[in-house]
Amino acid sequence: MYFAALLARTEDGWEASDTELDDVETLSDLAELARESSPEDDTVLVLIEQEDAWFGVVRIDGEDDPRIYVSDAAAAARSSYGEILLTDELLGREPGDDDTDLDALDLDGTEEPDGDSDDDEDGTAADAVPHSPVGDSEILDDLGVSEKELKALDADDALGAIAEALGAAEVLETVR
Repeated sequence: MYFAALLARTEDGWEASDTELDDVETLSDLAELARESSPEDDTVLVLIEQEDAWFGVVRIDGEDDPRIYVSDAAAAARSSYGEILLTDELLGREPGDDDTDLDALDLDGTEEPDGDSDDDEDGTAADAVPHSPVGDSEILDDLGVSEKELKALDADDALGAIAEALGAAEVLETVR
């Protein structure tokens, strides 16, 4: 089960809105959705969680590039919403590294069975998406959540803990 919400900082405090991500296909789409929620170019946080598996925070400050933190990249990679956040840049790879080169495949029926490929032997396939946090772990430092605190959060209560530290727990609960 997924939950996604926008928290927009205004001069009156934080405003929360439930958000539907079905039409969001890219990080740019997500950033545009967030910017639309705050006409004053205030800070907007997109909070996404998959129950007990992973959580992500995307921070949009005006027209700046989005800043992203994902608690468990491998778990998020198995999710359509997580894939939006796991950009090549975030994972430290060149654009297109994860695409299979179809010209290099030997499709004459002599290919090795699953599990015996060269990628598995040298570890590149397994290492492509780590079972650890990725992104900007200092994303919420100036808002009261330190890097150490962010990394220590469990996926099952992370968004509540973040909202609590921001003073936005009540407004987040209204959209849950």
